[in-house]
Amino acid sequence: MRLVETSLPGCIVIEPKVFGDDRGWFYESWNRERFCAAGLTMQFVQSNVSRSSRGVLRGLHYQWPNPQGKLVSVLEGEVWDVAVDIRRGSPTFGRWTAVVLSAGNKRHFWIPEGFAHGFAVRSANAVFSYLCTAVFDANADAAIRWDDPQLSIEWPERAPRLSTRDAAAPLLADVPQARMPVYRAEDSR
Repeated sequence: MRLVETSLPGCIVIEPKVFGDDRGWFYESWNRERFCAAGLTMQFVQSNVSRSSRGVLRGLHYQWPNPQGKLVSVLEGEVWDVAVDIRRGSPTFGRWTAVVLSAGNKRHFWIPEGFAHGFAVRSANAVFSYLCTAVFDANADAAIRWDDPQLSIEWPERAPRLSTRDAAAPLLADVPQARMPVYRAEDSR
């Protein structure tokens, strides 16, 4: 496996080693020992899968005060995946990074706790996989507006299909401080 650093410390693209021949292919999507050896010591407690159609944008979601780190990948189709640093006091607060995840490139994207996450579907459909470090907590569930001008995210969709919740999400500047993650220097991985 190969780790690719992004412009946001802690957000990492993981490219698995793929073994293939004329019958098909195989790769490890998660191996605790290998990830730990690479410095990625996350523990997963929940696995989720979603399916979305072209033009759907999901996000920007996060949980606080019970945060989730997410290892995400695409099993079918293609998405443009985004992480935003929303940790109060972080030197990269309000910055974002994006990566294309697809069934073809087999990449994974590690989004640590304290980051908001969202994706836009670029193929006819996309099946999206999430491994999470904490179980879903409806009381901690939160969102930031996908088109917040303060963030200036360059989404591939100008008029995406949104859930009612995502369309009504607040701007980052309007989120109460108590509902925002806090930066800790040791959270780099």
